[in-house]
Amino acid sequence: MEDHDSIRSRVRALVARHDPAGLPQQEFLGYRFDAGLAWVHAPVGLGGLGASRALQRDVDDELEAAGVPRLNAARNPIGLGMGAPTVLAHGTGAQRERLLRPLWTGEEVWCQLFSEPGAGSDLAGLATRAVRDGDHWVVDGQKVWTSLAHHARWAMLLARTDPELPKHQGMTYFILDMHAPGVEVRPLRQATGQAEFNEVFLSDVRIPDSMRVGELGQGWTVATTTLMNERVAIGAAAAPREGGPVGDLMRLWRERPDLRTPGLHHRLLRLWVRAEAARIGNERTRQASAAGKPGPEGSAAKLAYAAIAQETTRLHLELTGPDALTYDDWTFRRSEMTGSGRVRCPGFHYLRTRANSIEGGTNEVLRGVIADRVLDLPREPRTDTKLPWKDVPR
Repeated sequence: MEDHDSIRSRVRALVARHDPAGLPQQEFLGYRFDAGLAWVHAPVGLGGLGASRALQRDVDDELEAAGVPRLNAARNPIGLGMGAPTVLAHGTGAQRERLLRPLWTGEEVWCQLFSEPGAGSDLAGLATRAVRDGDHWVVDGQKVWTSLAHHARWAMLLARTDPELPKHQGMTYFILDMHAPGVEVRPLRQATGQAEFNEVFLSDVRIPDSMRVGELGQGWTVATTTLMNERVAIGAAAAPREGGPVGDLMRLWRERPDLRTPGLHHRLLRLWVRAEAARIGNERTRQASAAGKPGPEGSAAKLAYAAIAQETTRLHLELTGPDALTYDDWTFRRSEMTGSGRVRCPGFHYLRTRANSIEGGTNEVLRGVIADRVLDLPREPRTDTKLPWKDVPR
């Protein structure tokens, strides 16, 4: 049984054996994964030690004390935040062995092929088809709003395998090789100037059945794991005090004494308190997610994050004035964009936070989840959940 002392000893032994100062970060991350110190709660041999999630903090603290840079989650946010928990929960032994290590090291970036032009908020209404052909599936369809598809090696794909069943029952979950023939990625330019999103066209794309995750027709169950972890990743990401948008706002406040009027101080204080309360509450949400039990609290965290980020960036924009709307490059070099938000301009962040109400589930959908699963309120009347998908009006 691992405890605080044994975990810290393992970290010190790792650093002594593989000097992080003399190795590329990716190589050191590989050694860290092999030592079971990537995510200690995962099974032995899969980046973990089967230990308590609480011991991960000992790993991070010990590595930081040794001068090891923290993992840059922005390099592969979808893989780390959504792909890994899904593969750990539902993947086969072969899938775990093949996919998790290069995901952790950042060698292989992941994306998520869920949303479609005709099935955004109503994910279960998706129309992308997967038809069995021997040991493979042939996939045709279109996906949209796919972050990082232009960098990704693997995609989490939800496709319809039986149109005769009701829409929640006839879907299956796959891991798609984004380099496979028939995959076409087209950029979608945003108001910020970025093109971190894409639309993806799938034409006769062949996926081995060995890359199916979960049982045939159980795609909704597997996708729920992905979605719950997605909301935690967006709304409850680990952050220090005054991290994120509220930190940018506080730096401006401290640099500009002329802004310190009573009215502005009141607005700033309210935002700071809300951000800090959300940050503290998110620790419990992350613990539940790491234990493999992400629940509706992720929806609440994501709702709170969107509201706070939008209000904070709006106030920052007001305080900065016209200069906030100018920044150096409205086009960016697409090869460099990884969705990490590296641009530090208030105008950029104000525009980017508009998407926080949509990505990872719209605010309206998440309020429905909370009403149903937390408050136990009556569900909205639906007429399309019992019909075969092929008979649902679209």
